[in-house]
Amino acid sequence: MITLRCRAYPEEESASEAWHHIDILRQIRNHAIRDYYSYEEGNRPNKYDQHKKLTEWKRTWSVFKEPSAHAAQQAISQIHKDIETLKERQKNGYNVGRLKWQGKGEFRSISYNESSRYDVDHNTGDEGFIQFRLEKIGWMRVRAHRNVPEAKDISRVVLKKEKTDEWYVSFTVDTPSVPEKPSPEMLADADCVGVDLGIQSYIHTSDNLSVDSLDLADEYERYAREQRVLARKEHGSNNWEKQRRKVAKAKRSIRRKVLDFQHKLTTWLVKEYDLVAVEDLNVKPMLETQQSAKSKQDAAWSRFLRLLEYKGDLYGTHVIRVNPAGTSKECSQCGVETPKPVWVREHSCPACGHEEDRDLNAAKNILSRGKAKVGVGCSESTPVETALPTSTSLEVDAKRVIEAGSPEA
Repeated sequence: MITLRCRAYPEEESASEAWHHIDILRQIRNHAIRDYYSYEEGNRPNKYDQHKKLTEWKRTWSVFKEPSAHAAQQAISQIHKDIETLKERQKNGYNVGRLKWQGKGEFRSISYNESSRYDVDHNTGDEGFIQFRLEKIGWMRVRAHRNVPEAKDISRVVLKKEKTDEWYVSFTVDTPSVPEKPSPEMLADADCVGVDLGIQSYIHTSDNLSVDSLDLADEYERYAREQRVLARKEHGSNNWEKQRRKVAKAKRSIRRKVLDFQHKLTTWLVKEYDLVAVEDLNVKPMLETQQSAKSKQDAAWSRFLRLLEYKGDLYGTHVIRVNPAGTSKECSQCGVETPKPVWVREHSCPACGHEEDRDLNAAKNILSRGKAKVGVGCSESTPVETALPTSTSLEVDAKRVIEAGSPEA
């Protein structure tokens, strides 16, 4: 399944009705959360129990009758999906709390997953646009930048109002036929690549291709400037609302540039290679440190890996995550591990004398581990531990380090 996200242009009346229904669904969601947690652990209702209770709630609060009954059920079903996600995270060792109530403006979407609840009209006479109808909301104009299928071939629809006050509709559809991934024994070395993720260089490949990170300094400066202006406005006033939209647009600009960069980079990787090995980073603890936390967050590595995997399935490319531990220390030629601080950007092996860029060496190790994981004619070498004399003392240059024990030391 893939999702097509398109800009929607509802008329003022339809937009007002949609936003009114979304706010009522927010109230239904909040009431369902309160009802769920009113029971003791182990005796709490499931989504079907709460679907049945919805009829009773409508008798008590007539406003709950206004949105589509199907959309109301979807809002309740989403609560239970979120609860399952919390339970899964708890099993993985995370501290999780309860689902929280959402205030006005925090819940911003309405979803349908039955084709009888929506309709698509391609005969608009306006190239690049379609007309789209949602139950109890009405028709709206949608920019179809891709081929949107008939309603019966759409499994789910989500209408969302962004904080910039722009409307978007997302269509979940079946993927077209995708190419099969080549068998591991058929992969040539030239069709495989290792990818090292970083900050100075966003990626460095085993083919010695380096892609710089985005420079977003100007965008962040604008975002901070708009935030300062917003802080001086009276909260809730018309001027505050206008400035809030400016802040949202500044933030959207940053998000779009990063996402566009990641889309282009991941698409190029899966089209260029048949196997992409990449380090499986655990980003959360990395963001909890004080060293370059903001740069790491801007890199959005978790999303980059998700995009890479989904596009690997779409284009028939093996995307292999490997353990990143020791990839920078281990020599790609002989396997000797050489500890080095982060500021040392050149690898120099004390055993075999091999020298090359630190990130290139790591990318080659990542590729070797990825090949070994799928059985492409090579296996991980066991790192060799080298003991150096305790009296060894060297003065080193931060730009280029010759490790103790190398021929030039």
